[in-house]
Amino acid sequence: MSLRVLEGTTTLDFTFDDVLKYHGPGYPGGVAHGYTAMRVALPNLAPAVNRREVRVRTGFRGPGGRDAIEMVLRAVTEGQYTVTADLEKPERGVMLERYVWEFTYRGDVVTVQLRDDGFVVEEFIVLSRKPNRTDDEQAHLAQLKLEMTDRLLRREPQAVYEVV
Repeated sequence: MSLRVLEGTTTLDFTFDDVLKYHGPGYPGGVAHGYTAMRVALPNLAPAVNRREVRVRTGFRGPGGRDAIEMVLRAVTEGQYTVTADLEKPERGVMLERYVWEFTYRGDVVTVQLRDDGFVVEEFIVLSRKPNRTDDEQAHLAQLKLEMTDRLLRREPQAVYEVV
């Protein structure tokens, strides 16, 4: 299933593969997080949002998520994309605290957060935040990213992210 948005009066559809091609191979899990968060949030704002009118705030810091938001919503270009620790939820633990996205459209706000269902594993968090990774660690991290991407995309979006 694709994401449908408006550019003026033109309807645009974006698949995950479209967004991944835009981003490149570096952070497929981040792309999957951004894409899935939009698939849950945007239909709660309108049947099809005008993409340049959506403001996004998130605790998610990765470039894959940013690029997903940029390709579909143009929020980075429009100056409507903010990464902020204000949305982090440390009470949810290190595995979930940053996976929060807030979308605002024409005065309506929808916030989604990652469900606690093993989508992000501790090994990924530890290794992704480790400075000076070895080549073997870098290769293992790349594999962990692909595994997370698969876990996210194999489920229905509402089983991955929940509206809060």
